[in-house]
Order: sequence, then structure tokens, then C-alpha cells
Amino acid sequence: MYRIAAIGDRDSVYGFGVLGIDVIAIEHGEDASQKFRKISNGEYAVIYITEALAKELEDEIEKFSDRQLPAIIPIPGVKDNNGVGIANVKKSVEKAVGSDIIFND
Repeated sequence: MYRIAAIGDRDSVYGFGVLGIDVIAIEHGEDASQKFRKISNGEYAVIYITEALAKELEDEIEKFSDRQLPAIIPIPGVKDNNGVGIANVKKSVEKAVGSDIIFND
């Protein structure tokens, strides 16, 4: 059975734990690339990754662009956001409900 993980700085991902999602907190200076490779090895179907970490691991993430699993989904963190995560959240909500209910311009 596949699992779901959230990876990024502790403040951004620790709340996912209450939803039953595995939390992998990356502290400053740790080998994020090694931890990412370990979790993307096949055990996880969905990996939520903070925007800041996704930017840092662009080359690693690109290797999975042509694969179905794992789905690697950038999410906004508490800092260093570039808008990719919130755009993905917006797109998912629009797809689910058929309308932009978050950012109704």
C-alpha cells in the first residue's frame, strides 16, 4: 500500500502529521537530496514538498516528471515561497469544484 509524505522545513510540514501523512522535516544543512531520493524510491505515491525545498531539488524532481508515481506536489511553506505551491492548490480546487472559489478575481 502506498503512503503520502510531506517534506520540507519543520514549521511548514509538521501539521501534516495529524492527517496521517508521514512528515520528513529537513533542517538547515541536512542532505535534503539524500532524504528526497530515499522517500521517492517507491514507497510513497504522493510527496508534498515545500516550494523552497522544491527549488533546491529541481534537478532531482525533474527525474520524476515522466513517471506516474510518485506525484510530487509543491506546496507553500512558511517562508521563501515563489507562488508555485499556491498556484497548484488553486488549480486543484478549480478542478475539484469547477470554479475558482479561492481567488475569485
